[in-house]
Amino acid sequence: MSSLSYFFSESFKGFARNPSTTLGSIITIFLSLLIIGVFMVGGVIVDHIVNSVENEVTITAYLSDDASQDDINSLEDYVRSLDGVQSVSFTSKDQAMENFRNSMSSNTDIVDQLDGQNPLPASITINLSDPQQVEGIANQIENNSTFRSVCDNQSNPADSLRYGQQTVERLFSLTNYIRYIGIALVILLIFIAFVFINNTIRLSILSRRREIAIERLVGASNNFIRGPFLMEGALEAVIGALLAILVMQLLRTFALPTIQASLQWLPITISGSTYLLIYLSLIVAGLVIGLIGSVLALRRYLKI
Repeated sequence: MSSLSYFFSESFKGFARNPSTTLGSIITIFLSLLIIGVFMVGGVIVDHIVNSVENEVTITAYLSDDASQDDINSLEDYVRSLDGVQSVSFTSKDQAMENFRNSMSSNTDIVDQLDGQNPLPASITINLSDPQQVEGIANQIENNSTFRSVCDNQSNPADSLRYGQQTVERLFSLTNYIRYIGIALVILLIFIAFVFINNTIRLSILSRRREIAIERLVGASNNFIRGPFLMEGALEAVIGALLAILVMQLLRTFALPTIQASLQWLPITISGSTYLLIYLSLIVAGLVIGLIGSVLALRRYLKI
């Protein structure tokens, strides 16, 4: 216990001896962990959005006005038999027109311009149990002979199928680019943090070289000599992590509600337990950065 208090006191002395380099280390760790934390929160939000979009992925098969009810029933039975299909529902021409009229209730001029005609086709809507299979299921439907005979564009059956997989793929592609950029930026900042911690510990070693020599003469163990420097690096990391957590909590309290109010159609709510896990991860990451940076400096500058 006395050794631990000694390590604390010596590490704080190290802060006082080299305030500028210590501050630089803390700020660098703070910025690194803040960016890591922001990208972790962003990753959770993106996953929620992607899952939400995936859950909305359905296949709509448009049918010809001449399709017989027997052929439509046969096609429905075939689609229900496919793996990955959760449910199948039929929408008649009249129902499609009624749905369109209800959606245009605030702009009735568009409906009036149809002059009583109904250009909308009947359709089958397919809900999926696994949205990732949407393309494979769509291909199976397209190649089905019954569908080819009843689809509304028999010269190009693929044009009679509509599904939102392209949206999900673009979203995945965009988020992957963002993740790659974020990872590169985080790696750069962590490297800079290591450099700052390395310089801070080096200056602490140089300023205490006489004390270290005396400790060696009186038989102090290597671990006892290393202790204050490891504690110094750990404290710098913890302070930087706590600052990052403080800023993230401020963003959560003041900025996130404004974003949620502006983008109510996006599922960007994050649970408190998720934030707690992110905060704990930042503290652990900070300690790892601080201790590794200190160990590297000690191996290089403290020959014991």
